[in-house]
Amino acid sequence: MKDFLKNNSLSLTFLFLFIATLAAQVYFGLQEYTKELLEDGGATVSLLQYFTSGHFVESTFENWESEFLQMALFVVLTIFLKQKGSSESKKFDGTDEVDQQPDPNKKGAPWPVKKGGVIVILYKHSLTIALLLLFLISFILHFYGSLADENTQNQLKGKVITTAAKYITNSRFWFESFQNWQSEFLSVFAIVALSIYLRQQGSPQSKPVNAPHDETGE
Repeated sequence: MKDFLKNNSLSLTFLFLFIATLAAQVYFGLQEYTKELLEDGGATVSLLQYFTSGHFVESTFENWESEFLQMALFVVLTIFLKQKGSSESKKFDGTDEVDQQPDPNKKGAPWPVKKGGVIVILYKHSLTIALLLLFLISFILHFYGSLADENTQNQLKGKVITTAAKYITNSRFWFESFQNWQSEFLSVFAIVALSIYLRQQGSPQSKPVNAPHDETGE
C-alpha cells in the first residue's frame, strides 16, 4: 500500500480534490437549485432527484467540456506549434523523443506497439482520441442538462417547452460554453507564456532555475 500511494500520489491527490470539490458543488448546488425552485413556485427536490436535474448536469458538464477541449487542443497543437523559451513547447533545434517512431523491440514497450498495424496507429493517437471523445460526451451532456434546466424554468413560469433543435441556437447554451472555453484558453496561454520567464524549482512544468529565458523545453 505504501508503494502504491507513493507511485500514484499525484493522481490520487487530484482525484481526492476532485471528489471533495464535486461534493461541495453538490451541497451548495442543491441549496441554490432549491432556492430557485421555491422562488418560481416549485417544490423542493431530494438529493437523488438533484443528480438527475438539468441544473446539476449542466453545471457539471459545461466545466468538464471546456477542460477536455483545452487539453485535447493543447496536445494536438503542441505537435506542430512552438513557443521559444517556454517549458511547455518542444525544442526548436533537433528532434524530441516524442517524435520518434515506436520501436516494438524496445524493452517494456506496450503491447499495442508490439502488435503493430492498425492497433499501433490508434495507440499513437489514443490520448487525443480519448480527450476528444470525453469532450464530445461532456458537450452532449452539457447540452442535455442546459435544455432540461431551461425547460424546468419554462414549466414553472408557464412558458412553452423548448425543443432540442431550437435550443441548439439559444444564446444561453453558447454563453455557458464560451465563458468556460475562454477561461481554459487563457490558462494555457498563461502557463505557456509565464514559463518563459518564471520558474518553480522542483516542478517538471518549469525549466531549471538557472536556464536562460530563450531556452525552450524543460
